[in-house]
Amino acid sequence: MATQGIGFTPESLIRAICAVKCSPFTLRLLVELAEKGVPLKAIAHPEGTQNQYLTRAVGLTSAENCLLWLVQVGVLRREVDGQGITDSFRLTPLGFRILEQWRSQGSFPAPTWGDRLRNFLAKIQISQFL
Repeated sequence: MATQGIGFTPESLIRAICAVKCSPFTLRLLVELAEKGVPLKAIAHPEGTQNQYLTRAVGLTSAENCLLWLVQVGVLRREVDGQGITDSFRLTPLGFRILEQWRSQGSFPAPTWGDRLRNFLAKIQISQFL
């Protein structure tokens, strides 16, 4: 998917990159999400560990919270079928942009302490308006 025509503000791109780097998910999951919708149960532990989608064991609730944060920052979207929202997720154009940036490296760069702090503060700031 080409994302060259879509402009993202530097702030939204930085926030999304930090969120992905700080998440418990692997590049393999983003590649899968680019090709098809992936259901929550396939992402959470133990299936997510077997599928190599996780960098550490993460339960169902925690995985869903992490995925929903990536939805909030614009990296993912919930998949919709004829009956409404499903439990599957897909990449957005912003997610594709981030994937293109790291696909050749084989993994995400490790988050710095600055990335972790920036991600934490972004979560607090966004949650104030919910």
